[in-house]
Amino acid sequence: GAFHIEISHSGAQRQALISPDVTLCDDCLRELFDSADRRHRYPFINCTNCGPRFTITRAVPYDRAMTTMAGFTMCDGCQSEYDDPTDRRFHAQPNACQACGPRVRLEGPHPQPPLPSGRERGLSAPFSPRMSSLDPIAQAAAMLRDGAILAVKGLGGYHLACNPFDENAVRALRERKVRQDKPFAIVARDLAQVRELCVIGEAEEAVLSSPARPIVLLERRAECGIAAEVAPRQMTLGVMLAYTPLHHLLLHDAGMPLVMTSGNRADEPIAYQDEDARGQLGAIADAFLLHDRPIHMRCDDSVLRCVAGTPYPIRRSRGYAPAPLTVPEDFARHMLACGGELKNTFCLARERHAFLSHHIGDLENYETYRSFEEGIVHYCRLFDIRPEVVAYDLHPEYLATKHARELEESGLPAIGIQHHHAHIAACLADNARPATERAIGVALDGTGYGTDGAIWGGEFFTGSLDEGFTRRAHLAYAPLPGGEVAIRQPWRGAIARLIALYGEEETLALPLDVVRQAGERNVRLIARLIAHELNSPRTSSAGRLFDAVAALIGVPGATRTTYEGQAAIELELLAATASQAAGSYPLQLKPYGDVWIVETGAIIAGVVRDLIAGEPPAAIAARFHCTMAEAVVTTCARIRDSEGAGAVALSGGTFQNMLLLRLAAERLDEAGFTVYRHRRVPANDGGLAFGQAVLANQIVRQMTG
Repeated sequence: GAFHIEISHSGAQRQALISPDVTLCDDCLRELFDSADRRHRYPFINCTNCGPRFTITRAVPYDRAMTTMAGFTMCDGCQSEYDDPTDRRFHAQPNACQACGPRVRLEGPHPQPPLPSGRERGLSAPFSPRMSSLDPIAQAAAMLRDGAILAVKGLGGYHLACNPFDENAVRALRERKVRQDKPFAIVARDLAQVRELCVIGEAEEAVLSSPARPIVLLERRAECGIAAEVAPRQMTLGVMLAYTPLHHLLLHDAGMPLVMTSGNRADEPIAYQDEDARGQLGAIADAFLLHDRPIHMRCDDSVLRCVAGTPYPIRRSRGYAPAPLTVPEDFARHMLACGGELKNTFCLARERHAFLSHHIGDLENYETYRSFEEGIVHYCRLFDIRPEVVAYDLHPEYLATKHARELEESGLPAIGIQHHHAHIAACLADNARPATERAIGVALDGTGYGTDGAIWGGEFFTGSLDEGFTRRAHLAYAPLPGGEVAIRQPWRGAIARLIALYGEEETLALPLDVVRQAGERNVRLIARLIAHELNSPRTSSAGRLFDAVAALIGVPGATRTTYEGQAAIELELLAATASQAAGSYPLQLKPYGDVWIVETGAIIAGVVRDLIAGEPPAAIAARFHCTMAEAVVTTCARIRDSEGAGAVALSGGTFQNMLLLRLAAERLDEAGFTVYRHRRVPANDGGLAFGQAVLANQIVRQMTG
């Protein structure tokens, strides 16, 4: 019979998967810069092989009427392409051109009228704007070259853009956005431009130019000319390639790479609706480069690194979400996993598919929480999932946990999953390991609620996905005076560890900068808090141990932390500058019942001895990293001796430390272990929901036999 396409009907079971937003294809890019083409310089050029998908889709099936393109009626030229099976724009739902599609305008101190469309000018032929003072993109590029900060509406939200070579522009962006130290991303036109800024290998080139177009963290060239404040005290730059026609035009007209950072105020989600963006970014941007195609779902850029030639995700979002992660075993029930508090993602699962959401962010304010709730409803609708079980983190104060408990009160069965168990499960499932495979799990991170009420974060487990995990070892507990405050002020943890080791008076007598800067009053106050166990929760956290050592050594980020993990990140950077990694500090494993305790007192004492002896801070930082890698291997070997497990899964945010990851993986490999690290989902809390879903599924299977 003849080939024909049926009109979509609502109500049928939906199996279609919505594609992530993908980069502009080579054919469209060629047309974009071809002055003879009817879409020359049209900033919304696309075809069936490229363009927006997830961020413009309101519902399925993926038809134009179900997208934010519904308000744009195709002209005769676009309609004939859409209807022609031999055309590459056959059934391209976002298909448009100058005559009938979305348009760009520049708004700001001197708002410009939008460029008239071909139709409005009474032209039947498509209108091709010449480069003129009326061209908003050319105008925007000129403003950026002159040092302005622009809010640019992209695929999944707004970016803030400026000239990365202009110290004043970058500093102004930092001040206005209230983002003191966290690095800004850069967008480049092509790989040639990236090579001028950074050192890149084959693996990085492949990831940079993949259809997802993520931000990739690359080693910066010393002479690249990028303002130091783009990434203060960092040896890397986060770089992505242009992925929309609007980016390509802006970069072409500017003639240089641009800073392109999330368009939001500190701690708020990326702005994606025009009114909201004006409110959030009006005091930051000098002008707005807008367009009139609505964004339905906000979606931040993805961030990756390359480790040993393979991708290692830091944030999985635009370009990857909502593509499903396949798992070896069916989900027994439709599943919702709510994730954690920081770097939140949620996960919906059915059959062999786990739909890990785009990056939602830190659930610390109402706006982000609303984005989390709306996202869940949207994914349920898109993928025809009706949750029958909900999985959640054990921390009672997490907003994601509270959401799950509310669903439980309304009758949905709920399963609590310990934070670090979820990390290990995410790593094993990420590597498509069978549910029965036993492994040692090493989960190192900042904070996770432990089953004994302490704050865990330096954990060693054995087990498998189907039997669950048993804690076999952990870093020794240390007090965290001030609780949450100590995370933002790492010197508190350092002082607490000194007091535990030397006592109050001897700590005050130590010739250390951290003691002098804290002052006698604070040292005595912390000693009181610890002695009376006031607001000083116990923690086994590796993240907090890194913070304490960073504070002892005196890295700038340990004095005032302005973004999560800053002190530890700066400690890693310092260690990487050491001429060679010299040895390690003493390591002790002590049995405590059926658990091994990794003692950390001797490590702190070693750091203090080296500081007093005048050792270079970089050498001390390197030695500490070697010690932590040694702690991982020694503990895993001890567990293998008693249990026989020969594979190790490495997870948790501390394993975003590339130096630690490399040292630990190399040494585990030398010791004969099989090493699993993350490949498709982040090691940090962005991968937590995936692990929750996989573990909850095994529990459901066992309960239902």
